Amino acid sequence: MTEQNGKPSVLVVDDESGILDSLNILLRNEGFAPHLAQGGKRGLECIDDVTPDIVLTDIRMPNVSGVDILAAARKNDPDVPVILMTAQATLQSAMQAVNEGAFYYIQKPFRNDELLAILRRAAEHRKLRVENKSLKQAIRRHERQGITRPVGTSKSWLEILRLVETVAPTDSTVLIQGESGTGKEVIARYVHELSARSEGPFLSINCGALPESLLESELFGHVKGSFTGAVRDKTGLFGASTKGTFFLDEIGETTPATQVKLLRALQHREVIPVGSTDAIPIDTRVVAATNRDLDEEIRAGNFRSDLYYRLNVISLHLPPLRQRSDDIPVLAEHFLHRIADIRNEPVKHLTDAALEVLVDYAWPGNVRELENALERGIILTPGETLDVSSLPERVTERRAEPLVSGRTPPNPTLEAVERAYIMWVLQSESGNKSRAAEVLGIDPSTLYRKLSRYGVEV
Repeated sequence: MTEQNGKPSVLVVDDESGILDSLNILLRNEGFAPHLAQGGKRGLECIDDVTPDIVLTDIRMPNVSGVDILAAARKNDPDVPVILMTAQATLQSAMQAVNEGAFYYIQKPFRNDELLAILRRAAEHRKLRVENKSLKQAIRRHERQGITRPVGTSKSWLEILRLVETVAPTDSTVLIQGESGTGKEVIARYVHELSARSEGPFLSINCGALPESLLESELFGHVKGSFTGAVRDKTGLFGASTKGTFFLDEIGETTPATQVKLLRALQHREVIPVGSTDAIPIDTRVVAATNRDLDEEIRAGNFRSDLYYRLNVISLHLPPLRQRSDDIPVLAEHFLHRIADIRNEPVKHLTDAALEVLVDYAWPGNVRELENALERGIILTPGETLDVSSLPERVTERRAEPLVSGRTPPNPTLEAVERAYIMWVLQSESGNKSRAAEVLGIDPSTLYRKLSRYGVEV
């Protein structure tokens, strides 16, 4: 996209200088970067010079018509949206414009707000087409390199992947945050595969799965005789991942003592094995992950702020599956094929009803729970299709409890009451979040964070 200072560029072609002047003022005031061409001949010259994001052209001009401009613009860039203007609209000219690929056809005189709405839609259309083309090129490049892009097509997921593809070639430390099962290790491996260290090892450890003494030995190594059972020297994972990537999963589970040693390793790029006093230099890229809110852990005194800042050079927040339900069909299809390959069986397919249930479910266990549910269905279901009956009962049941019912309910949590009240106010204000925030007495940013946590599209 040939934006100038973040503004979509618009080539305006008309044979009347007064219209060009008025459109120039309007577009500049509304966040566009206009380029003016008086007459169709000059418009053709500007198409190559400007390579605009949008073309806005009069259709009736001497010698070179707007349809000629349309054809030249689309030949130069098939994705450029072209908007045609005319004072003499006819059904025939409108049909010709559509057949030639015009984005929109507007009749003079038009209201400014009408034209601006069309231009903004055209700018968004252009942006999406360029992003999709870039995405396809990245996928083809990765396929040539034997790299598989993590599955997902939702906007939030694609933003994560684009950020990963930007930072992966650097050596910066990456912190991945997100609920369990959202794909933190998948993203960590993707960072490694796209990095200059991809030929080196990718090693990982779950920091919450080992007691402190054993974890430190695994991280930093130990020398012979440093503790009972240490019958020989051992290289830790920091050292073993030399020239590669070391993935520290669930780093929020580490103790303060271990955090101090991790901070030293990251600051000085060296480790001291358990039982030794000699520092050993390390050369590894660190990617860390946690399902905890580290800001809250710091406030509670459970996590060191200096280690957090050392880890949080590049921060990735993976959205839970309930916030990217658009990805559920493509993820389900991916898992069905993968499980079939592993089991060496024909691929089974979901019925429309089963897919609808999958999309409606909240998936507290996220992508991992989805994969497990499909694997269970494949194992237990004969035949070629998976129906609603093939899915676990927890997925097919509707678990939403009404706030008021005919029986005595269990005491609701404070969060449940808060959510119910916020959703009631939001509905009362017809979905207007600014007015809802005023009624609730909170900042709009606070309301957005709460809605995001509840899985409501913001």
